[in-house]
Parts: sequence; C-alpha cells; structure tokens
Amino acid sequence: MIMRKWKIGVVQDTSVPPLGFHGLHYGFHGLPGVELAAHVDSNQENLAERMAYGPKRNYRSYLEMMDREKPDIVILCSRHPLEHFEQIKAAAERGIHVYCEKPMTVDIEEADRIVALAEKHRIKICMAHPARYSLAFRTMKALVAAGEIGVPLKIYGRGKCDHRGGGEDLVVLGTHILDLQTFFFGAPEYVIADVTDGGKPIVRTDRSRTAEPLGPVAGNEVFAYFRFPGEVCGTFESRHDLFRRQDSIVHMGIAVAGTKGTLSMRFNDNVPEIESKLRISRIPAPPEDFTRYEEVPLKEVRIIPGAEPLDYSSGGKLYGVHPKALFMESNRYAAWDLMQAIEHDRLPESNQHNARLALEMIYGIYASSLSGRRVAFPLSDRRHPLAVQNQI
Repeated sequence: MIMRKWKIGVVQDTSVPPLGFHGLHYGFHGLPGVELAAHVDSNQENLAERMAYGPKRNYRSYLEMMDREKPDIVILCSRHPLEHFEQIKAAAERGIHVYCEKPMTVDIEEADRIVALAEKHRIKICMAHPARYSLAFRTMKALVAAGEIGVPLKIYGRGKCDHRGGGEDLVVLGTHILDLQTFFFGAPEYVIADVTDGGKPIVRTDRSRTAEPLGPVAGNEVFAYFRFPGEVCGTFESRHDLFRRQDSIVHMGIAVAGTKGTLSMRFNDNVPEIESKLRISRIPAPPEDFTRYEEVPLKEVRIIPGAEPLDYSSGGKLYGVHPKALFMESNRYAAWDLMQAIEHDRLPESNQHNARLALEMIYGIYASSLSGRRVAFPLSDRRHPLAVQNQI
C-alpha cells in the first residue's frame, strides 16, 4: 500500500501581534506522510525561532505560498476572525483544504459565503474547536448518551469571565461553549437572552472596546437560555472580571445535569497549577442543592496508524505551541480528522457548518436581548443585530 503524501502550508503572520497562539501549526507534526513545506510570516524579526517546528521555506504572502507550493492543506493560525474570509476564499479557489483557528468569522453573511465556497470548490474545512477532539469532552458526551446521568435536563456553560467578560468573552471563548452545547445536543430551537452593560440593558449603538478586532461587541454581562431538542435547556453566562477577582477558580467550561447525576468539565489553559478533570456526581438531587463529584477515568482508544508519539516537551518551548495537553492532543486529532475527511469525502467533526451555528447563537443572544423577545433558529435576518438600523 502506497502512503499518500500531504503537503502542508502554515499561515502564522505575527506582523499584527496576537494575544497568543493555540498550536494549530504543530497539529500535523509527526503524522504519517506529512511534509511541513512552508510557513507564512511577513514579520522577519526572529523568524528562525518561529519556524523551529520544522517548515522548509518562509513566504511573506500567503497568496504567493499557495501559488508556488500548491499545498494540500493550509493552516490558518490567526486569532483575528476578520482575516479569515479572504484567506479561506483564496484557499478554496485553489482547491486547498483548510484548518482554521476560531472564530471562523464574526459575520454570518461571510459564514454563509464560506459554506458556499467549500461546496463549490469541494474543499474540507476543519475548525479549531478543540473540545470536539478532547478525550475528556468526548468521554463526557459518551457518558451522557449511555445514560450515566439519566435523562439529560440542562447544559450549563460559562465563558472565561476574565477582563473580556461579557460580549468579548462571548465571541472569543463563548464560541467553544456554544459549539460544545450543539456537539452534545444539536442545533437549538430558540434563545432568550439578557445582555447588560453596567447593569443596564444594551442598546444597538453600544460598543465595547476589545483586546482583539472582533467586529461589533457590546455588554459586560451576558445571560442566555437556549432550548434544545429533547426538552434540554442550555445556559451561557459571562461576567466581567470574575476570574481576576477569584484567580483560583476556573469558570470556563460546561456541566450537564440529568435525572441521576451531573457531569462537569472545565477548560484550564490559563491556570497552569490547576489540572481540570472530568468529574461526575451520581447524586440525583438538583446540582444547586447538593453535589459530590468524583473523577472519571479516561481511556484513549483512538489510534493514528504510523503516527509518531506526541512530543509534549515542545509545549511552551516551540513558538506558539500551547503547553497544555488539551491543545496538543486535540490539534493532532483534528489534523488527522481533516486528513481522513479528505480521503473519504466527508465533513470533519468540527467544520464550517457547526462554526456558523455557534456564530448564529451569538447573533441570537444579541437579537433577543435587544428586542426583549424569544428568537427562533435558524435566523432569518443574517445581519449583525448590533448593526441593524430598525431592530425588531
């Protein structure tokens, strides 16, 4: 059997300094048949340090890289969603598959165009929502499906609740939490939400200053209630600066409560000394009344034939490679999933459709808060609620 060769190009431009990278560029390292051919960074300062993960050549322009190298897959590492559409469009028009950092975009009309581009040019897009590939969250979903907590009733979600708490947290990190809710229970039916700034309901003209370019953002507190199929309700909450006031507490994560118990898992990428574990409470009492958790053992059964063992020592040493195993492992399985999706002509587990759905849920939160009404999905109005002149 002849092994297919995969040529990979990485776009990791640091000319506009990011808040950080999540190691997408390292996800294909050590996978069978992979050649890290090219790196794109218009910033030439300390370039060798950023290329130490192994690419052979650097380009200043992603268009030049795509045209000269003709990679099978391009990795888009930018955290800035306003950059993604043009990059994805260029890749799609050249028949190049994409592994893209979240959020895919902050504009649903752009998201619709990305979906159309992928279909027209028959490319696969994998989105970097790592929880879909995390052993802990996948185990959690399997336990829910197996009835370990009985009939699921509610999925609780929180953002990071740090200095970005509220609208910025909703876009940057809430996309993970909302995507997880759809990963567990499918597309929501409707949302009822309340977004406030300084305790007052936001209005359409409100804007928050953000650490990264994110398009229209408003509010420093977000509370949302979603209705999912099967009579499951979901919540999302983000409050400004809770994390800084209680820096030993990890807020970001989900809990799923059922008739027989509750499962809980946090993201802990920002508190190195805290090791998040998947935990279960087998007490059928409401979780807000009485809950006692125990750790759930995890067993990895996924196998990537021919893959080299992950080099965990690279985390935090190679530029942009996140030190947490969650990111290193999830990026590897996302990369492998994308390769398999291309080979077998299927969608990756994390794709442009569920990335668009998470964005639609964000729009729904704003639309509900601004109108004071329940907002049904899918949204018929594809404009950003904060930019609509005559809010319904």
